[in-house]
Amino acid sequence: MSPPPPHEPYVPATESPSELTLRGLLLGSVLGIVFGASSVFLAVKVGLTVSASIPVAVLSIAVFRALGRSSVLENTIVQTVGSAGESLAFGVAAALPALLLLGYDIDLVHAFLVSALGGVLGVLMMIPLREGLIVQEHGALTYPEGTAAADVLIAGEEGGTNARTVLWGFTAGGLYKLAYAGLHLFKEIVGTPLSWVRTTAAGVSQRVGYTGGSLSMEVSPELLGVGYIIGPKVAGITFAGGVLSYLILIPLISFIGAGLEQPLLRPDGQLIRDMDPDTVRDAYVLYIGAGAVATGGLISLVRSLPTIVTAFRRGLSTFLASRRGRTAPVRLPRTERDLPMSLVLVGSALLVLTMWLAPPLHINLLSALLIVVCGFFFVTVSARVTGEIGSSSNPISGMVVATLLFTCLVYLLLGWTSAEDRFMALTTAAIVGIAASNGGTTAQDLKTAFLVGGTPRSQQVALFVGVLTSSLFIGGVLVVLNRGATAILPESHPGQQVSDLSGETRTQHLYPWAVSDQTLAARGVTVEQLKGPLWKQGLELGAAPNGWELRSWNALRVEDVANTDVRLPSGEGVKVSELGAVRQGPERTWRVGHVRGAETPVPTGTYLVDEAGTIQYVVDPGIGGRITTYAGQPLTRYPAPKAQLFALIIDGILTHKLPWDLVLVGVFIALMLELCGVSSLPFAVGVYLPLSSSAPIFVGGMVRYLVDRLRGGSASESDFSPGSLLSSGYIAGGAIAGVLIAFLEIASDGAWTRAMDIPSRLGDTPLARMFQESDAWGLGLFTALTLLLLVAALRGMHGVRTPAEKP
Repeated sequence: MSPPPPHEPYVPATESPSELTLRGLLLGSVLGIVFGASSVFLAVKVGLTVSASIPVAVLSIAVFRALGRSSVLENTIVQTVGSAGESLAFGVAAALPALLLLGYDIDLVHAFLVSALGGVLGVLMMIPLREGLIVQEHGALTYPEGTAAADVLIAGEEGGTNARTVLWGFTAGGLYKLAYAGLHLFKEIVGTPLSWVRTTAAGVSQRVGYTGGSLSMEVSPELLGVGYIIGPKVAGITFAGGVLSYLILIPLISFIGAGLEQPLLRPDGQLIRDMDPDTVRDAYVLYIGAGAVATGGLISLVRSLPTIVTAFRRGLSTFLASRRGRTAPVRLPRTERDLPMSLVLVGSALLVLTMWLAPPLHINLLSALLIVVCGFFFVTVSARVTGEIGSSSNPISGMVVATLLFTCLVYLLLGWTSAEDRFMALTTAAIVGIAASNGGTTAQDLKTAFLVGGTPRSQQVALFVGVLTSSLFIGGVLVVLNRGATAILPESHPGQQVSDLSGETRTQHLYPWAVSDQTLAARGVTVEQLKGPLWKQGLELGAAPNGWELRSWNALRVEDVANTDVRLPSGEGVKVSELGAVRQGPERTWRVGHVRGAETPVPTGTYLVDEAGTIQYVVDPGIGGRITTYAGQPLTRYPAPKAQLFALIIDGILTHKLPWDLVLVGVFIALMLELCGVSSLPFAVGVYLPLSSSAPIFVGGMVRYLVDRLRGGSASESDFSPGSLLSSGYIAGGAIAGVLIAFLEIASDGAWTRAMDIPSRLGDTPLARMFQESDAWGLGLFTALTLLLLVAALRGMHGVRTPAEKP
């Protein structure tokens, strides 16, 4: 059989239109930061990201068309730079939050170095692999996302673009998110427990209904968009995992534990019968989910082993073959010019030295060498797997888990089991994961450039630019999300000390409050009932030697404290001064301490202690925090399921304190699903996530199912159909709005976000109660957003131009 004819790119090698331009790099960097931030938000929210290549390509075409004229190669550069942010975001947001769960904080310099080094490693490793994987195996490796992006760029060059759809989605998603997360015009989560307390005629309280069961849904534009993009199959499997957790496992544990008189796996002594569904999930089901997620990731990796072995062997052989006899690269056609091999060798050596010598990373020479070796292996694997089955099926999590397991076992054999060693193990796996993720995305981008006729050297330079610019902001987004939702809450552990006292301190400002029991009784309220409403306004109510005092971590004027509005349980709004006079009090200083894997019943984390070392407060992080409510008030929390898994693996191996019975239940659930022919990884993610997170994903998947049934289009068409583009806008708009709200929370110490709270300003009115309490109101608005997606997708199904319909 004769070999296939050589590929003829859209722009021939003999032509040299504008390509690597300053405006292209700037626009790509901005779009990469925007979509990278939205990917960080999604990764800590539900452990998922979606490809940004196609939306970035569409927006690039639209922006440059508004500015005049651009070439398809310049738009390709923008798409390449912009997609780098999304590829880095998954590794950063999936791994680095595990530091919070290990008792550390997320440092901006550390986050930048991890993302930048991992991204640069991924690009470097792909330079020698491009010839073999992209060129020589052009007919064998399809690279579906890269091919679809090339189709969009070529269609845009010839007049077809749907950028307005992305922008409309971005606007709708952003305003919708602002309405509930910033202005509080409707509830963020709607739902109901499936059991309730009934008082009999004899005055005995009985719980009736389905004890432990509950239904809930977050009315989120970004999760709705994710569900549409990933499709009905994966969305349905993920939701099924949530059904298992909230309608089977939690009720089953509640039923069995109702008669237990002794705590089960709870160092704080809490009984199962005293737990609500979320507490049962945190105490038991999370470990089951972790076992299932780890098993699902490893199964996907094992299933890919033939591909992995073939990828590595072919990648190495084609790399060696492609470099033989190349003595005069300047004579190569424009479409075959790569950055020199010397850059790869020198760059790899510099990476090892940088990782070894950079103080924030705390990586020794062995770990630095492990990163480069594992990075080259998994970049090769990732690049080939994405070529065969696409980025969405690339088992990056499994690769990170495999790296983490291998690293931890090596550390265990060497006796490296301290808290600092766990920090180093996580950093090692994070850099490898980012390199693998970026390697797959880089391969897709190089495929796009190969199809449209881009210059490889220019693409590789653009990739480095995209990695470095996105790295400057991705860590900051993670820090903003975490700090914006971090809560300092009273918590005591009698007789226990923190294992590591730092030199940091936190200052608390006190305001004695002359409120009496008689005053409260006249209002029909107790002190306990005031704690939640006061805390919502940024004030903690505590006992003082001569009565009560208000506490704040911000230096507030006493007049502002006195004029703070508080909503009583009756719905009446009063000022603090109406309940009792407030005066300026002293300051109190607490020391910051950490518990990091020590043999103590105190959970790992950061605490504030008094001079005697007694724990008084917990600094519960916004990402991966273990406390979901305080004084009846819900706390904003980002579950970060992948980070939770990585932290469990590290602690489980190096400290021997993982509840393996529960983990093994999850392992066998995943194995059972695989035996039934069901992909266990998305199901396991559903088990791990709150049902409120998987429910809107399921709704989006059902909309996609309906649209696809009515349209009957191919998978490649649906990647840039109006529904997918609008969903991409939902995701980016909703996520960016969430990041901005978190930034406002930090920048003003919560003052700006409290000022945006419209119901609190309306006082005790029916409209305010509807905004705060009505499930039907929030569900109705979410239904309207869903219908908008459905209508946009169906209306555009006859108007979208596919690659086969070029004019």
